[in-house]
Amino acid sequence: MRFARWCTALVVLGVTTRAMPVDNLPPAPEELGSIRRNAQGRLEVVRPPNTSQSSDLPVTDGLPASKPAAQEPVSEKKTPHAAASSRTIVVGPHEQVTSIKEAARIARDGDTIEIRSGEYRQQAVVWTQNRLTIRGTGKRPLLIADGDSAEGKALWVVRNAEMSIENIEFRGVRVPSGNGAGIRFEKGHLKVVRCAFFDNEMGILTSNFGDMVLEVEDSEFGEAPKHAGMLHHLLYAGAIARLSVSGSRFQQGYRGHLIKSRARESAIMYNLIVDGAGGSASYELEFPNGGVAWVIGNVIGQSATTDNPELISYGAEGQRWPDNALYLAHNTLIDDKPDGRFLRIWIDRMPPETEVWAINNLLVGRSNFTPQAPGRYDGNRVVERSMLVGAPALAYGLPSNSPLRGTARHPGFVREQSLAPSAEFHLPAGKHPLLVGKPLSPGALQ
Repeated sequence: MRFARWCTALVVLGVTTRAMPVDNLPPAPEELGSIRRNAQGRLEVVRPPNTSQSSDLPVTDGLPASKPAAQEPVSEKKTPHAAASSRTIVVGPHEQVTSIKEAARIARDGDTIEIRSGEYRQQAVVWTQNRLTIRGTGKRPLLIADGDSAEGKALWVVRNAEMSIENIEFRGVRVPSGNGAGIRFEKGHLKVVRCAFFDNEMGILTSNFGDMVLEVEDSEFGEAPKHAGMLHHLLYAGAIARLSVSGSRFQQGYRGHLIKSRARESAIMYNLIVDGAGGSASYELEFPNGGVAWVIGNVIGQSATTDNPELISYGAEGQRWPDNALYLAHNTLIDDKPDGRFLRIWIDRMPPETEVWAINNLLVGRSNFTPQAPGRYDGNRVVERSMLVGAPALAYGLPSNSPLRGTARHPGFVREQSLAPSAEFHLPAGKHPLLVGKPLSPGALQ
């Protein structure tokens, strides 16, 4: 009698009805049948009608899963070493998925989206996944806003994610508020590699959450629009935890700044931040609320037609963060404006203990460069523009026979970090490591 009750209980457990999934729980199991003892005294499963020995349902991780109502149009391949649930979704004119909007609809956490070369118009997207990798393959895919925007903010809005975006070009974003961005980064950790942002009201624009991190590597920003509206900064980081920019090029601003950072910590290293001939950007580099700023190994230059006489500005809008310091080492600063200023520290708006280290910078032009805050000012050298050589787009290096070659002393360490450069900018965007042990010269290009 007890055995019969036990068998009955197994039948009840084995036969379940389909229910709507709750909290992403797995689907209810299929009926397996009832258990009984056969004529030989052995236990066996008696399957219900219309159930074959082997299920035709697709298998995930060795377990049967319910068939989807309709097959998602995904061109996918397994990513080596990735979790079993991750996929690679391929987007392109000759793929199953032809639009980025469709890829965004079907993508899940952990997926990779590969975008084939080509031109993609009106592909504004809000990315809501928590973990995602998006990369262009081959020649950089070109995304043209063509009047489209996500939530009136940007071509792409990154809601809250651990996300990597690589090898994509964003162009032509316009929104009614005047601050349409190629990417609006709202929360999380975003890494942007080998991307380009041209003719957007903002290249990248972030929100102001104190735990956000933005990393930009080997990317290009330029061609700020010249219509009325907000100031069009090429890269604008709000009050976030950290901004890191390396190996990237910024040029052709218009009234806005090339880089503006309100981050608690900013690391601006090995970039070409030069507005270019006829440029009319405001500051080339601005830290309006201070914070800890590392500015190492950059070429930074403003044109004679700049909209603002200062090249680098620190603290113009007063203190936001408890820790404030500017470390400016081995940069080449070019000022073609006769009455310009290489560096402006708004010390009257910052705490008196704010320190500035300016070491081994190469100053090109006749602009002002004087100590404005307590700290270290060593090894900075002034040269004429005519004394520099290099490729037309990068003619900011000392010639091999310059008496300044190899004369810079090691800039030392601060906060357990070396101020000596370990790389230098390389055209069109990127960086090359420096030879270890080679004597240092003032400036960015060794």
